Amino acid sequence: MNIKGIAAALALAAGVALPGCQSEPMRDLTADFESLFGSAKGEPALAAGLKQYEDGSYNDAAKQIQTALSQGLSTPDRVKAHKYLAFIDCVTDRMSACRDEFRKALAIDPSLELAPAEAGHPIWGPVFRSVKSGSGR
Repeated sequence: MNIKGIAAALALAAGVALPGCQSEPMRDLTADFESLFGSAKGEPALAAGLKQYEDGSYNDAAKQIQTALSQGLSTPDRVKAHKYLAFIDCVTDRMSACRDEFRKALAIDPSLELAPAEAGHPIWGPVFRSVKSGSGR
């Protein structure tokens, strides 16, 4: 059995042994395995939330993105979800929540950088830089 087969068997065993476990670490582990071997359950909700974000429906987008996180996402998608929740919080003048979401994204991926257009945004660009540098407490 190759490494992917072993990992899949372990994920299946964990899912069978712990079907009611909804702790964040278990959801993260399940989502990471699903990202290796297939779609994470939260991907459709994340895609819907990002579409709503692009359409300017920020409240609906935030709800969909939160749903995606609770359903399980791969590590890169969890980072993306928290980043977009930060953007939503920033543009709706919830700066403390914006900083918290950027912190969550950076806790998952400390190497996170915003794309040039995102980094240049007048609202969330400075907030992200402040949080990343450690001065955004």
